[in-house]
Amino acid sequence: MKTNKVPAPLGECGENNNVTTPRPSSGGGGGGGLLIGLFGGSFNPIHVGHIALARQLRQLAGLDEVWLMVSPQNPLKQGSSELLDDRLRYEMARLALHGEDGIVASDYELHLPRPSYTWNTLQCLQADYPQHTFVLLIGGDNWQLFSHWYRAQDILDRYQIVVYPRRGSDIDRRTLPAGVTIVDTELLDISSTEIRRRIAEGQGISGMVPPVVEPLVKRFYGVR
Repeated sequence: MKTNKVPAPLGECGENNNVTTPRPSSGGGGGGGLLIGLFGGSFNPIHVGHIALARQLRQLAGLDEVWLMVSPQNPLKQGSSELLDDRLRYEMARLALHGEDGIVASDYELHLPRPSYTWNTLQCLQADYPQHTFVLLIGGDNWQLFSHWYRAQDILDRYQIVVYPRRGSDIDRRTLPAGVTIVDTELLDISSTEIRRRIAEGQGISGMVPPVVEPLVKRFYGVR
């Protein structure tokens, strides 16, 4: 594989004709380009902690927009049997973010070839939206594993990375390479795993997910 080959828009990046990522709003940086943070995850399901974190990241990192990139199976987490269907997770994220200023759900990555590697996603997005600048947003736990990511050094060389804290993940800021910054977002004690557990045990999830998607979360994550 030639390490410096940039995939062409759409065709080489996958069947993107039906991608429903909202068109980026106008304005932003020089030449009309925006600074867009990519907040990837399974969102299995999306919860109020995801949304609160996205708001903080947008503000603290000085981003014009944050795209919640609903991802297929994480290549580092193969074998999970609890991952809900891609389209259902995306639709719940879209509904949950309706009306949020500068935060949108994206199914872009669901249309790319598998396995889903961040490097491929970044390259395809840059090809499809060359006027915008994309910033990778990852948790401290993922930063600690970053050296194992596909084309990790290429990502570091070409893209900005913003790291947000995760409980149990201590990072020495003095060791961060150029282009990587840490923002001090609030630690939120809520997880999709806990929501799924509570549903399985018949417990309530009020306040853990946006009210608009709570009935769907209970329906889709009930006993299947």
